[in-house]
Amino acid sequence: MARTTPHDHSPTEGEPLYRRIAAELLGELRDGTIPPGERLPGERQLAEHFEVSRETVRQALQVLRRDGLVATDRRGSHATLPGPPVETPASSGFPLGAWCAERGALTRATVTWETPPPGHAEALGVAPARPTLVHRYWSASADGRELRAAVTSFSAVALTEVEELGRYRDRADGTGAAELRRAYDWMRRAGLTLHHRDTITPVAGTPSVRVTRRVHDQYTRPLEITELVMDAQKDVLVYEFTVPAAV
Repeated sequence: MARTTPHDHSPTEGEPLYRRIAAELLGELRDGTIPPGERLPGERQLAEHFEVSRETVRQALQVLRRDGLVATDRRGSHATLPGPPVETPASSGFPLGAWCAERGALTRATVTWETPPPGHAEALGVAPARPTLVHRYWSASADGRELRAAVTSFSAVALTEVEELGRYRDRADGTGAAELRRAYDWMRRAGLTLHHRDTITPVAGTPSVRVTRRVHDQYTRPLEITELVMDAQKDVLVYEFTVPAAV
């Protein structure tokens, strides 16, 4: 496949080919083919999709970066168009207990590939000492009074059937930020119906409560388990709900 340069022009459009590809990619971002905040496919996949060279895709992305429509970090490129995602999340946000956008709130999230915490392996059907994807979330309110810490372990089923989660395995080194807020919607898009069961109990001797969430699919296969420690509550509350798979 011929490589393009900034001086190459599309014979039919009378403009540089990379600019036409930038316009087509922007159109897909705006129509929701790739929702805002979602990671873009790699250069090779984009080159195959638009039937051009990787160099042309690279130049097209540079145009969009220059205009502030695409941002690139160590995990790849993602759309930065203003406004909420085209697909409004139908399920609760991930992880359990994550703050909604609050002015001044501090948050941190990472992923690692490690042996899950005690109790998680049995809940997920993971063999003892076998590693899996573990997500850790920490947050503090603007005034520093409310602290939340959540640890989530994913099952082999989730990592196999949900492509977006599976991609994290190779970069789960615990150092970079991990953006998994749409994890439940990724699961739904993979055809999984989500059944949540949240149990809330006081933590003995502390002014906190532990919330344990277990999620399984329509075949009763475990997908993830999350343990959240946050502000104290009285009594014990258990509630369950089901989120249908995306149609």
